[in-house]
Amino acid sequence: MTVRLIEEMDELARDESVAGRYVAALARDGVGHYIANASSRPMLLSLSDRRLPVTVDEGGYGRSYVASPHSAYVLYAREEIDIVGMRRGRGAARAALALLDQLLRAADLNRCVHVDNWLLSTNLHDGWEGAELPEVRRLLAERFPGHLLILRSLDRWSSPDLLESARADGWILAPARQIWVVDDLARDWRPRNNQANDRRALAASGLIVEEPDRFDEAEAARVAELYRLLYVHRYSALNPVFTAAFIQLTQRLGLIHYRVARASDGRIMAVAGMMARGDVMTPPVVGYDTQRSRREALYRVASWMFCDWAMARGLRLHGSAGAADFKRRRGAHGEIEYMAIHAGHLGAARRATVRALAGLLEAWLVPMMRRQGW
Repeated sequence: MTVRLIEEMDELARDESVAGRYVAALARDGVGHYIANASSRPMLLSLSDRRLPVTVDEGGYGRSYVASPHSAYVLYAREEIDIVGMRRGRGAARAALALLDQLLRAADLNRCVHVDNWLLSTNLHDGWEGAELPEVRRLLAERFPGHLLILRSLDRWSSPDLLESARADGWILAPARQIWVVDDLARDWRPRNNQANDRRALAASGLIVEEPDRFDEAEAARVAELYRLLYVHRYSALNPVFTAAFIQLTQRLGLIHYRVARASDGRIMAVAGMMARGDVMTPPVVGYDTQRSRREALYRVASWMFCDWAMARGLRLHGSAGAADFKRRRGAHGEIEYMAIHAGHLGAARRATVRALAGLLEAWLVPMMRRQGW
């Protein structure tokens, strides 16, 4: 079994896989050109039968959680307390987050290497079972002896074999968030009244659903704007800030498939961008014109577009986190997602801190997520 890390631009440019072309673009233009609030160094991991994007970060705080564990566990969680209007246990939650903040800083958790990191809210691992994980770990620990190694987006629903491979190889499993998933859209989503209401809302809107092959610059900028209006301006600036260049790149590579709902004048009013890997789909790019009246139900239109797209292809839906009640009403159920962290090559203090972090999260965060519906 051979595992290689590809760093040089010349070799990246020759790799014709989707992951290789994606990493080559990020390396050539800089990650910030595509995701404005990320600054990772991208690399490509070559396994016998697949290519995996790798991101390397040297520390720092305040960037998107797609490459910053501190943002995921502390900054985003602080915002979530206000977003969900948490009242009961609010003081205890803030105290626990203050302790978590100190633990993560002590472990220097943002000095890290993420494996199979597409810099999206959810990384789908495409059936990778993790047989190569010990070799990957040894290679990366030798190349980056002062960095934590991280695998995001592990759960028993979409990546059970990879989750167990990480556990068996000594990776520490830290609970990260509660995700909302649908096993069978034809069975669990289509018969529901909420789905029918969403479909009727689309019909009443007069909007036309299209799947463009190519966005021009103005349309890509509009799609990026609609996403930012919802996920960055309304929810959190810690969500990845995708640029128009990201929209065009992912469309050109076929990494993300886009559906749009257009008004009669051609203006895009809602967008759903779907990433399918194996038998699972997740929508990393969803947005709509939040300045329009809520009566136009544009979020429901966007949600219907990606659910319908996945159902037509027989895919399971990974609905990511958030909007729990909205998703439950459309057939979703919750699963706990983990971040696997390897610190075995680091000093005893950092190893102990990571283990303490995972223990605190298991004891405090998981019950809270289930109780609050996060």
